[in-house]
Amino acid sequence: MDPEAAQTARESLELAFHMSNILDTGLDRHTLSVLITLCDLGLNPEALAAVVKELQESPVPRPQCQRLHHLFPRQVCGVF
Repeated sequence: MDPEAAQTARESLELAFHMSNILDTGLDRHTLSVLITLCDLGLNPEALAAVVKELQESPVPRPQCQRLHHLFPRQVCGVF
């Protein structure tokens, strides 16, 4: 990726993160970046939103928590 494209991507992520904070989504930059990438790859944004909401509403039991924490560090294990 050329430097200008990388800078644009960083600025876009920063703007999306700022909007996410205003909307109090509880998403961190990394998770938001993963979700944006998944949308760019063609996944349905509404379906992704439903998955995130479900993860936020029903914390994962502790044994599974350790395996998922790197994907959704603030959304699992009852930590928001």
